[in-house]
Amino acid sequence: MPADPRGRALRIGIGGPVGSGKTALVAALCRLLAPEHSMVVVTNDIFTTEDAEALRRMAVLPDDRIVPVETGACPHTAIRDDISANLDAVEQLEAAHPGVEMTLVESGGDNLTAIFSRALVDVQIFVIDVAGGDKVPRKGGPGVTTADLLVINKTDLAALVHADLGVMDRDARARRGELPIAFTSLVHPEGAAAVAGWVRERLAAWSADPARV
Repeated sequence: MPADPRGRALRIGIGGPVGSGKTALVAALCRLLAPEHSMVVVTNDIFTTEDAEALRRMAVLPDDRIVPVETGACPHTAIRDDISANLDAVEQLEAAHPGVEMTLVESGGDNLTAIFSRALVDVQIFVIDVAGGDKVPRKGGPGVTTADLLVINKTDLAALVHADLGVMDRDARARRGELPIAFTSLVHPEGAAAVAGWVRERLAAWSADPARV
């Protein structure tokens, strides 16, 4: 049965800059959560279906549970300004899979200003990566400061790029207040465990009271 008493899935947006690890995070979440929950994925690329094809090659979900959207415009436009193509894809995918509990919507790569419309998703995850340098969290922007969860990915590269994870943690907390942060290294099988745990909590809250997710 759907987790939401109103009859639709919890919709989770995953955004962040190009190369930060959004597709890798989606894949990891599917591997960790699909054995427990019914889920589907919508991906966004400007002119290709590359991210959806990558997920299908990895076989993290059956092919018919992964649908690409070619935005034809800047990624933030399709997740924030004109969400019609994404919303159509989400609604059709959920209708095709009765009982789906969560839908992941992966944005195309964008900058620190890219956030999702709350008419498209219920909660949003923003992904940045250590390879961009430890200055990224203090640059702020709506993605860093307002996302429901900030993921700082590729911690395994910190020493190689001379990034201080302690500085990143300090600056992110200064920008985000009480909003949660997760550090991840998705080269490890359990690298997304903390993010998966956060998603489980949101799904439980959604099931109990969608207004409080």
